[in-house]
Amino acid sequence: TAGGAGAHLLFGDGGNGGAGGNGVDGAAGGAGGDGGSTAALFGFGGDGGAAGNSGADASAGVLPALGGAGGNAGVLGFHGMVGDFGLTTAPGNETAGTLPTISADGNYLINSDGQVVELHGYNLIDKLPPGTPSALGFDNADAQFLEDHGYNVVRLGIIWSDLEPEPGVYNPAYLESIDQTVNILGQHDIYTIIDMHQDAYSTSFGGEGMPTWATDAGALNLNLPFPANEFLDPAELHAWDAFWGNADASNGIGLEDNYAQMAEYVAANFNGNSDVAGIEIMNEPNPGSQWPLAVLGDPFFEQQQLTPFYDQVGEAIRAVDPSTTIFYEPSVTSTFMSPIHLGALDVSNTALSFHDYCQFSVPGIGCLPLVGVIAQNAVNYAQAHDIPAFMTEFGATNNLAEIQPVMEVADKDLIGWTEWALTGQNDITSTSAATEWLIKNLSEPLTGSNVNTANLDLLSAPYAQVISGTPDSWSFNNGVFEFTYSTAEAGGSGNFAAGSDTIISTPPVEFPNGYTVDVTGGAVTSAADAPQLVVASDPGVDTITVIVTPAA
Repeated sequence: TAGGAGAHLLFGDGGNGGAGGNGVDGAAGGAGGDGGSTAALFGFGGDGGAAGNSGADASAGVLPALGGAGGNAGVLGFHGMVGDFGLTTAPGNETAGTLPTISADGNYLINSDGQVVELHGYNLIDKLPPGTPSALGFDNADAQFLEDHGYNVVRLGIIWSDLEPEPGVYNPAYLESIDQTVNILGQHDIYTIIDMHQDAYSTSFGGEGMPTWATDAGALNLNLPFPANEFLDPAELHAWDAFWGNADASNGIGLEDNYAQMAEYVAANFNGNSDVAGIEIMNEPNPGSQWPLAVLGDPFFEQQQLTPFYDQVGEAIRAVDPSTTIFYEPSVTSTFMSPIHLGALDVSNTALSFHDYCQFSVPGIGCLPLVGVIAQNAVNYAQAHDIPAFMTEFGATNNLAEIQPVMEVADKDLIGWTEWALTGQNDITSTSAATEWLIKNLSEPLTGSNVNTANLDLLSAPYAQVISGTPDSWSFNNGVFEFTYSTAEAGGSGNFAAGSDTIISTPPVEFPNGYTVDVTGGAVTSAADAPQLVVASDPGVDTITVIVTPAA
């Protein structure tokens, strides 16, 4: 049962949710009741109830029941905590991948050998049904193209409405298709970040993401174009307000509760797949009618609504997947340079995802240095919470003067990235779908005008992919790549042994005539002009410097 609502105008607190009952005869346990919400100025939301456990001998597919959501707080109160998830006796669903497992360690992503992993790649999201990369034409040839040009990650979109068209009715063929794409990428040494993607909430407002059954459109719909609909359409803002209030969907279950159940289903599917570098909880969460306050720096939305939601969904993921890195974003208003006020998540192994678009560009000059403010806000948050920061979107243009400054900021801060976008096909929530693509049509050969070679040349810049140590700095200027790293392990537990390899992407598109290498503190062990430069550390050294110069 749900907790009662707080009634007093100043100090009324929401009641705690009741515990879910245990299942019998292999059935799932009951979900915990949601904590009660309050409108009292100083009111605290009630805590969600703990979920029950499944009965004995549960069949495959019986997922753990989830704890109840915490109740919403008053303006000066605190959100309730999510309840504990239950246990299940059903057999687990683990799928082995081909790549080393990636996890967060301090401000870095590391693999299972303790090496720092740097990721560069693209977004691949199909925003129209059926919502799968294969429907766009993505196949083995495209993955080979990405590998050949030094990319090692794809941020792959999952659209809730395509996955769960009716409450509790999942489309297994949808995830099977996503699985196939993840497998193709893994065979080419490319990781996947699963991105539970939305823009403009749902198709009801010209966007994609939430199903219509999870859309509360109880206000005037102006049918505005993107991105005006995100901030000026009363119906969309109302839908977001209902979501953050955990209002009931058409199935009588809270919107956030439904979302958490969907996330649990997705996470169970990818549990144990080392080719999946992470699962991102939500793309560009919108504060709804609170957005003007969020732009001005009001912390309430991120601290008392978004962070508790991330805790709720994070617990749902951890109910079925104990180890995959969980990525999470600040409010979409962070792209306006607003400070990040998210709290620390209760779940472990997390990374901050952020977007850094060039909002202001001057002809002849390019992108103004405001992109550095957005990145610095992300770095400040990540360092304060001892987690990695990762730039999951930037670009969305064929104007190199708007892309390069963001890449330089990422290099300065040692941040990995996925550029928007691999293709503009079906990008219904973009003002630049006709120009943002690297590949115009994934169903066509990767030659001629179907590839944006200027973007490719810029974005394929060399970088250290796997580092036996801790990166200190790198840059790529005038065709010369300079990289310095120490042999110290990122976790601070010691140093890598002499002879440990570091791998640097040196694709032929950047060095068409080959390259020369100058190494201090190590030795090159790869073949001449190899697309991946391998450097082994010398005995007794703490710092290694690598300079790669185009051959004459």
